[in-house]
Amino acid sequence: MATERCYYEVLGVARDADGEEIKRSYRRLAMKYHPDRNPGDAAAEASFKECAQAYEVLSDPDRRARYDRYGHAGLRQTPGHDFRSMNIDDIFSMFGDIFGGGLGGGGRRGGRRPVRGYDLETSIEITLEEVLEGCSREVSFSRMDVCPDCSGSGAKPGTSPKACGECGGQGQVAQIGFGGMFRMVTACPRCRGQGTVIEERCPRCRGQGRVSTPRKLDVKVPPGILDGQVIRVSGEGEPPPPETSPSGAGTRGDLHVVVKVAEHDAFERDGNDLVAIKRIAFAQAALGATLKVPGLDGEHELEIPAGSQHGDVHRIDGHGLPALRTGRRGDLVVLLQLVVPKKLTAAQRELLSEYARSEQLDVSDKEQRSVWGRIKETFGGG
Repeated sequence: MATERCYYEVLGVARDADGEEIKRSYRRLAMKYHPDRNPGDAAAEASFKECAQAYEVLSDPDRRARYDRYGHAGLRQTPGHDFRSMNIDDIFSMFGDIFGGGLGGGGRRGGRRPVRGYDLETSIEITLEEVLEGCSREVSFSRMDVCPDCSGSGAKPGTSPKACGECGGQGQVAQIGFGGMFRMVTACPRCRGQGTVIEERCPRCRGQGRVSTPRKLDVKVPPGILDGQVIRVSGEGEPPPPETSPSGAGTRGDLHVVVKVAEHDAFERDGNDLVAIKRIAFAQAALGATLKVPGLDGEHELEIPAGSQHGDVHRIDGHGLPALRTGRRGDLVVLLQLVVPKKLTAAQRELLSEYARSEQLDVSDKEQRSVWGRIKETFGGG
């Protein structure tokens, strides 16, 4: 995942900058990087969209507060636009009050294309067994949809929005400053740039043009998915907002499903490998043995040689989890754990005492390493 730059750095403002300073900086940078002034320059277009993303967050007091406190991670639960997939003119239409009738058609009402709707996010939890095979999950969520009674207009059924008397239906008003030296065009404060006002509100949506709608759908989870990965369900987000497309015409946002993998009682996951601890007795370690090792896909036999040590690691090839892209399975990694009995029978004690009297230990430094040291070496730790 690419590193995201600090939004204050993107706009070139201090963290305590006020709304007007943020707006001025965004307008300046958007004009600088607009593709009309940088034809064929992909880097300029990327910078333009990055600035739009930063402005959308920092111009919203609630989202800015979350960003200041939690950074980019704090915005994951809040809806926002995917500026990377949006058309440049759509971005200008969103912030038309900033650009007036200037570059890129940002202030033009005629021919304005609807913007993309908000993305939504939800989460599901699955087991390691489901990671192995893949699964399907039903997710329930709510989204804002076009009001069926007023078709998104916000007006009472049987009525329609009227032309705004303040701007004459243009959505813009002009202000003359400094003794008539310049003319500034801004969004109409009464109709908020829409050109129309609602005299009688729709009872169902209360004039908003959108209503909250519960929705359920099945999401397919592919085998091998990792904890925290996101499944994108295209077109299951919200329609474009009513201020840009009252009827909802345009591109819906997406639903992002965050997958959480539950902890397992018997296994730890290491990439595509499964790590299991197998307890063995002293006699098995000393003489060698054939062990029965449970896996997610059934039981497996593992031959351990005589003289096996506590912390030894063995692999059962191809019985881990599948790789998400290739489907190739990792290994079942078995970590031996020597179990010392807490109680002995008289016969066992006599046998061990006799063994102890005859034992000649020559323990090298290598054999004295701790279990954790052996684990670190096995898995590449420091």
